[in-house]
Amino acid sequence: MTRLSLSRRRLLQTGGGALGAAAFGLRPGRLAAQTAVNFQLSWLHSVQFGGSYIARDRGYWTDLGLAVALNPGGPNAPVEPPVVAGNAIMGISAADYTAAAVAQGAPFKIIAVAMQKNPFAISSLPDSPVNAPADLEGRSIGMATANTPVLRALCDINGVDFDAIEIVPTQYDAAPLMNGQVDCILSWATDLPVAMIVQGADPIVMLMADHGHSVHSQTYIVTEETLANDRATLVALLRGEVMGWTDYHADTDAAAALTVEMFPDAGLDLETQKLQAARQVPLMFSDLTAKNGFGWFTDDTVAANVETLALLGQTVSPDLWDRSILEEVHGT
Repeated sequence: MTRLSLSRRRLLQTGGGALGAAAFGLRPGRLAAQTAVNFQLSWLHSVQFGGSYIARDRGYWTDLGLAVALNPGGPNAPVEPPVVAGNAIMGISAADYTAAAVAQGAPFKIIAVAMQKNPFAISSLPDSPVNAPADLEGRSIGMATANTPVLRALCDINGVDFDAIEIVPTQYDAAPLMNGQVDCILSWATDLPVAMIVQGADPIVMLMADHGHSVHSQTYIVTEETLANDRATLVALLRGEVMGWTDYHADTDAAAALTVEMFPDAGLDLETQKLQAARQVPLMFSDLTAKNGFGWFTDDTVAANVETLALLGQTVSPDLWDRSILEEVHGT
């Protein structure tokens, strides 16, 4: 999966109580000593990271003895370098990016998974819907050409003739679909479809994860050295993160409002942020997380990732994933 362009975030910008604390049994009062840590986000500030903002705003990390700096990413601020260099203790990435970095020698481990379903989706309009991968044959799709391997993998998984699809290189924009220039577009389910709704459209959104595209997204990465030598800090950091996302799940509108309030100079539109926040819920919360806790993954979900990544030309081992910090956070 390729990193999305800056226009994606500009599009999103323009276009509750202490449930988490109670769930983890935190007592009132804050620890005097604070350990300063940097947490590297994968993109510019938006409600995509709403749970982290809640964790900071409600003092969950402070209660756990951490002073957490949430460093935004961007087109010129990739996640992996500061984590490798030790300038950030943990970062938000994706399984395909982490696999590529490991192939080049980076000593990463994935310790939790925020998005249980990959957010890549194919959107179309009701008068010519794409409801299943087979519907792509004979259609034109607007997308970045760098995402061609993603589309090809989807076709391979579902027995679709890739050569029967017309790829039209486009910017990260819904306009080509809205204007009838293409039959569908490839994007995240949480942004271009939201922009279309804001414009009054009613897009059909086919989530690729529902058709075999299993690639963990918004994953938490650390170095092997940090995992071995700074486990207590990682447990505290991830515990606060889990608490924040638990509160997010309970009230996505509050998460959107907090995001807009925290970043007044980012030009974030509240209604757009609310829509995005709600659309993230089915991607981030599932029967698996309801049973085991936020961020959970299993041997089966890892195996599905390994299989899909192989179709993308990336050979990875299940050892890339390590659940030990999650198990401590959730008390399993």
